[in-house]
Amino acid sequence: MIKDTSSQDVVVKQQRRRTPWIVFSVCVIAIVCMGYVAVSAPPAAISVAKSSLKVHKVSKGDLVRDIVTTGKIIAANAPQVYSPEQGYVLLKVTPGDFIEVGDTVAIVDSPELQSNLKQEQLVLASLRSDLARQQLDVRRQTLLLNKQADLAKVELDAAMREDKRASLSIQNHLISQIDFEEAQDNLARAKVTHKHALAEIELATDTLAFELKTTEEKVARQELVVVELARQLANLQIKATVSGVVGNVRIQPNALVAKNELLMTLVDLSAYEAQLNVAESYAGDLGIGMDVELTMGGQTVLGTLVSISPEVVERQVTARVRFPENSVQSIRQNQQVSARILLENKTDVLKVARGSFLQAGGHTAYLVNGDVAERVAIQIGATSMREIEILGGLNEGDEIVISNYEKFNQAPSVLLR
Repeated sequence: MIKDTSSQDVVVKQQRRRTPWIVFSVCVIAIVCMGYVAVSAPPAAISVAKSSLKVHKVSKGDLVRDIVTTGKIIAANAPQVYSPEQGYVLLKVTPGDFIEVGDTVAIVDSPELQSNLKQEQLVLASLRSDLARQQLDVRRQTLLLNKQADLAKVELDAAMREDKRASLSIQNHLISQIDFEEAQDNLARAKVTHKHALAEIELATDTLAFELKTTEEKVARQELVVVELARQLANLQIKATVSGVVGNVRIQPNALVAKNELLMTLVDLSAYEAQLNVAESYAGDLGIGMDVELTMGGQTVLGTLVSISPEVVERQVTARVRFPENSVQSIRQNQQVSARILLENKTDVLKVARGSFLQAGGHTAYLVNGDVAERVAIQIGATSMREIEILGGLNEGDEIVISNYEKFNQAPSVLLR
């Protein structure tokens, strides 16, 4: 029988295994570090891809408040031509024709006006004949009155001589007392007759002069009527008041038009303006005399704001900009133009690029600090189409997120991955 190996085995007492103090120390230190990091690091419940955001650095510099808008070129001087009378119009020009001041652009044929002129000319000729006839009557009546005065003077002289002879004769007792008194009566009668003859001449002269003046005024009035009709007839040949081109023609050739009906528009090529449409929200910022940069056909020119419409139409106000003549080549009526109205120029201000974050109200911004964007309160000032002024909450060199904050859900911090 083969014996087993039990006689060779030795029972060994089992000992408890102890953790080394070095391993324990490392674990404690690790736990403490993790706790510190957890306490010191801000919680970031939302993470957003940094590549999907727009980040801009806050800087100092000049900020120009401006408004970007569009408009069109219009003629500053574009008079409209109206028919002065009713009649048939003979057009002398066509749309697009070049014209000079004084050129005839249309002729209106008005038989009624021509007939009125002839009738008034006949009335004037009749009044002139009446005036000439009255002048002859005045001369005739003046002659008769002068004749009566002269005869009264002759009778007065004769009575004075007779009275003188009677006075001498009565002294020498050559005539009776009755004859002497008769001579004195004749002298008195002659004096009265001569006095009234002179008064009648004076009154008749004033009367004849008044009647003659009245007739002369009638003639002068009729002359004005004839002159006015002649002027109206001359105005039937409509002449250009500006040098330029013929714009829109509103009638057909040889058409019958009414008085004051619009015929055509003339365009002065030497005076253009830009008409801009500005949103009503900026109406309070506009002011006469502001500088405006106009861009048309690849050319840029600096103009001046000269007028602002007092009314709002379709939530817009109309502004006109005048720019120097001949400053832009090859411009046309109603040509589209883009404009930049310069409202204000600020120097050495803290600013940042304009972005969609202003939709949140402009009171908060997300300041980028490494891989975390923290929400901070800010205060903004003047704004332009490209930049905004920072009044408080940020410092020069800070970087903020300027894109939309909708995905941030107003979180106090956001992790940028």
